[in-house]
Amino acid sequence: MNLIRVWAWRPDVHAAFLAARMALLGETTLSKREIAVLNATTAAERNNSYCAIAWGTRVAELVDAQSAGVLLRGEEPAALSAREIAVARWARVVAKNPNAATADDVETLRAARLSEREIFDATLLVAFRLAFTTVNDALGAQPDRQLVDEAPPSVVESVTFGRTVD
Repeated sequence: MNLIRVWAWRPDVHAAFLAARMALLGETTLSKREIAVLNATTAAERNNSYCAIAWGTRVAELVDAQSAGVLLRGEEPAALSAREIAVARWARVVAKNPNAATADDVETLRAARLSEREIFDATLLVAFRLAFTTVNDALGAQPDRQLVDEAPPSVVESVTFGRTVD
């Protein structure tokens, strides 16, 4: 994987990062679909092609390929639940400008029936994805050819940003 070349300078930090993320995922009550939506939306909002393709493919597996493409373009797929739409909107706000998040944004999450803990977990997942994509993008990690080849066409066609595969 191309991202391993980036993280090879500090495999200890990469391992610790992954361990912290796994600790979060091990205790969250967010669904697999909600987690995939959060990660795909965050990556797309930050123009990170690597994670957008990876997580867009995961959304395609859990929802459908067309919805994954729609989500990566910043739109709201009809196939997503109210909770999933709410977390996608939250991911966009936090990824774009966390200082712009308002009490109304948080209330929208509550109205979609996310608990206070789930709101915190969703915010942490966005922050983890932002940290990961920042390092990968700044140091030039390109999407792997195999990752792109295995992604649904609707995902690949929707990722018109970020680094490309050589």
